[in-house]
Amino acid sequence: MTTFIQLHFLTAYAPSNLNRDDSGRPKTAKMGGVERLRVSSQSLKRAWRVSETFESAMDGHIGQRTRLLGVEYVYKPMITAGVSEKLAKAAAEKIAGQFGKVKSDKGAETAKNLEIEQLVHVSTHEIALIKQLVEKLISENREPVAEELELLRKEQHSVDMALFGRMLASSPAFNVEAACQVAHALGVSAVTVEDDFFTAVDDLNSGEEDKGSAHMGEQGFASALFYSYICISRDLLIKNLGGDEALARRAIVALTETALTVSPGGKQNSFASRAYASYALAEMGTKQPRSLAVAFFQPVRGENILPTAIECLKQQRDNFDRVYGQCADRYYELNADKGEGSLSALLDFVSQ
Repeated sequence: MTTFIQLHFLTAYAPSNLNRDDSGRPKTAKMGGVERLRVSSQSLKRAWRVSETFESAMDGHIGQRTRLLGVEYVYKPMITAGVSEKLAKAAAEKIAGQFGKVKSDKGAETAKNLEIEQLVHVSTHEIALIKQLVEKLISENREPVAEELELLRKEQHSVDMALFGRMLASSPAFNVEAACQVAHALGVSAVTVEDDFFTAVDDLNSGEEDKGSAHMGEQGFASALFYSYICISRDLLIKNLGGDEALARRAIVALTETALTVSPGGKQNSFASRAYASYALAEMGTKQPRSLAVAFFQPVRGENILPTAIECLKQQRDNFDRVYGQCADRYYELNADKGEGSLSALLDFVSQ
């Protein structure tokens, strides 16, 4: 049976703007009849996979998400090596075309013409194969032939691809089912987004003639205690990584540490909104996973939001267990509000 690792954690952020909507204000969602602060799963996954914590733990096992594959890995190296622009462009179009539809804007610059229309996730192994092929094309001063363009791989995936999946509309046979599901982080209490009016002063303006500011602006901000939920299928992750159980364990540990200690990058210079999770519940078992978000459909109120939210989360877990039977075979808790548990013990737990 499939083994699932579920992570539930609460992270408190002071006034911040971690994840903006199209108007630049913090993202929100309605839940339980009130507005909550929200950080999208896309924002969370991006922050985690490019963080120093995750990259140092998974060095050499992280791929790239890009539209510039043909430009950066084919066209530019061939031009730098002295290959004609016509040949470099043809080779780049053919290689990039294996990963997605290449733009057809003939009036654009050459490099722009070589961009793939949609972001594509490329594994480290596929990048290595592209580089090997380009070196060969440079040395032989030619375009790739059909059999050399079979660069996509079904088995050798990067860790981030194995965790978060890959979708190739033009080559669905090489899609990767994500072994990790990430929920949008939601505030446990109602929120009101506020506006910060700010000005900037010109250092060289003495104020003798003009006492006004050099710039004025507004930015939205809000504060919340977020509930976050991650579900990992350990068996699917091992399968996605070609049966490498040791690498899968490393990936789970790295993702767990990163999720608890790395914040989204939105407006960090303005708010310094760095935070560690104040509470984490890790569960492991073979039973059908379930989020504990229902614990917060009734917004948490009062002055002691963190301890109240922790109790709500634990109570919801216990209620599910009473109604449905034991929902997880074992669990581990970290409670920074009381100084109980440790990150190292939690990481040991998820690596089992």
